[in-house]
Amino acid sequence: MNHAVKGRFPKDMQVDEHWTSRPDGTQLRIIVARSLRPKPNATGVLWLHGGGYAMEIPEMDLGYARKVQAVSNSVIVLPDYRLSVDFQYPAALDDAYLALRWMNDNHASLGINPNQFFVAGESAGGGLTAALTLYTRDKGEVPLAFQMPLYPMLDDRPTTSSVDNDEPIWNSWSNQNAWQMYLGDHYHTVDLEPYAAAARATDYSNLPPTYTFVGDIEPFYQETQTYIQNLREAGVPAHVDVYRGWFHAADKFAPRSRIAKTATASWQAAFKHATETYYNRTSK
Repeated sequence: MNHAVKGRFPKDMQVDEHWTSRPDGTQLRIIVARSLRPKPNATGVLWLHGGGYAMEIPEMDLGYARKVQAVSNSVIVLPDYRLSVDFQYPAALDDAYLALRWMNDNHASLGINPNQFFVAGESAGGGLTAALTLYTRDKGEVPLAFQMPLYPMLDDRPTTSSVDNDEPIWNSWSNQNAWQMYLGDHYHTVDLEPYAAAARATDYSNLPPTYTFVGDIEPFYQETQTYIQNLREAGVPAHVDVYRGWFHAADKFAPRSRIAKTATASWQAAFKHATETYYNRTSK
């Protein structure tokens, strides 16, 4: 079921609301953003919003959808996944995977190339992106071509950059509280599965090519660096751009700054390259 929504969303994109059923019969709301003049064989992008797993809605990331469409022929699918204020792990992951399967099942009506599924997101959405790629790889049902977890929230354990961090927007205190809310009784357990916190993974093989960026003063700096290094050691093409003196989510909170414009142009270039290079399967 879907409805074209008028008056609530930007007029420079075609934005629709869809719903799909969870196993328990409740409905997952999905936002789909397309060009006003859609072209066939678009890249399918599952975009997962940030907010520490506890806040925000997909509409807040329509600006990212616009930036994706500015450099590619893409359809962006943004699920309204369940938040930790009401539902702990694995609710958000389950919803993300349900949305990915929905995108796969409906690729023809959405105008998406079934050989080019991407997953992307920022902050907690970046962490959920990394967790989803692990989960999807292990399920073996929906192949992924590329992931873009921007300044991702990956590790529930302390790192050298997340301890005693008092930088703007996101700090040690907010990070600890967010992980506690998301994981509940599983917080800091020794055997936590990597689908809950992607930094817990031990096998990084056969994951999709990856791009990210991060600031060097924010809590997620070290875990992002470690994640990219682990991917590279497993033979996965992976790149991280590091911005000196950049706090968390500066591209959202200081979008007109020089460094934010530089970072945005860089990830757009990486995304455009990915659409021209990476496919789920050998056939294009």
